Amino acid sequence: MTDLVTRPVPAPTDTLRRAAPALVGYAAVRALGLVVLAVWSAARGTSPHTLLSARWDALWYSRVAALGYGYEVRLPNGDVHSNLAFFPLLPWLERLGSALTPLSYADAGLAVSTLASLAAAWGILAVADHVYGRRVGVCAVLVWAVLPVGIVQSMAYSESLFTALAAWALYAVLRERWVSAGVLASLAGLTRPVGAAVVAAVWVAAIHSAVRDRGTPPAERPPRASVRRVLGMLLAPVGAAGYVLWVGHRTGRGPLGYLDVQAGWRNGFDGGYAFARFAAARFTSLASVPAGVGLVAGIALIVWLYVVCVRQGQPVPLLVYAGVVTALALGAASYFGSKPRLLMPAFPLLLPLARALARGRPSRSAAVLGGVAVASAVYGAFWLNGSGPP
Repeated sequence: MTDLVTRPVPAPTDTLRRAAPALVGYAAVRALGLVVLAVWSAARGTSPHTLLSARWDALWYSRVAALGYGYEVRLPNGDVHSNLAFFPLLPWLERLGSALTPLSYADAGLAVSTLASLAAAWGILAVADHVYGRRVGVCAVLVWAVLPVGIVQSMAYSESLFTALAAWALYAVLRERWVSAGVLASLAGLTRPVGAAVVAAVWVAAIHSAVRDRGTPPAERPPRASVRRVLGMLLAPVGAAGYVLWVGHRTGRGPLGYLDVQAGWRNGFDGGYAFARFAAARFTSLASVPAGVGLVAGIALIVWLYVVCVRQGQPVPLLVYAGVVTALALGAASYFGSKPRLLMPAFPLLLPLARALARGRPSRSAAVLGGVAVASAVYGAFWLNGSGPP
């Protein structure tokens, strides 16, 4: 396992100055996506504001903020879509934002997502800078910004909030700030079910740290390191476990209650069996073969990136986190069109690409990122004005 590194903590002004180029570049990419969405929506007679704040999952989150839990929709086929499927941190922040400002719940969700996306970009920079240096960190932020589903970072969805919490939790792990890591992991667990990936990263890193400290003389260990490490491990799963147990109590099904809620959405984890069948079905007709080839190529790219991450010696907490996020996204039993969005928080997979860009000439890297940013903006506008949801 790559050793966790403790470095001097820079002053806040130095930290902001170091992050500024990445944050400005990130904001420029997101602004481009919003401008293209506005132009595309104007041509189609749709509302970009509605597409970003009051459609699909965003609508469910704002309903939780407005009505609390207990709202459900019964479909003609007997399925029950309950808002208990949606974890509470984003709705809580929407309610708080609406209470403190004139914003509606939906607009508060947009504000939270906007701020969280900047925090996520900064967290990704912090992690990549800590492991590989500032130039790779800037490139990692920009690669994350220009993902084909990057428009989701500007929606009232929970991906930006979750990625921000996960990235800073991983940074805290790399710096062995165990209590901070545990608190952030707990908050990530209140945001999305995939918070389990952050908990796993904290636990693996803490166990490795404890094993390493066994060979270190007591006088050379940081004071109260064991206490802070154990406290971080105990705090990490509190958010996710607390919500799942609360849902189980509310539904009367105990620990299985949340799984029942997900079953009502025809969602769950089957190890990728349903997704494999979905991919195979793309090859049953000539018209859908290109989509099947693209799907297989996308999965192969994800697997290849993870293998490269391992070969490049990424710190194990990052590998554990990215591996769990990827496994949960690809192993989910439904919502196949949403898998690119579900993979978006797995930012460590992008670090090999960021390293390659950082090694190239700045002009060439800028041209590549600029071209991909334009393509991503166009695709995002097409996606939100098309079939959706992302």
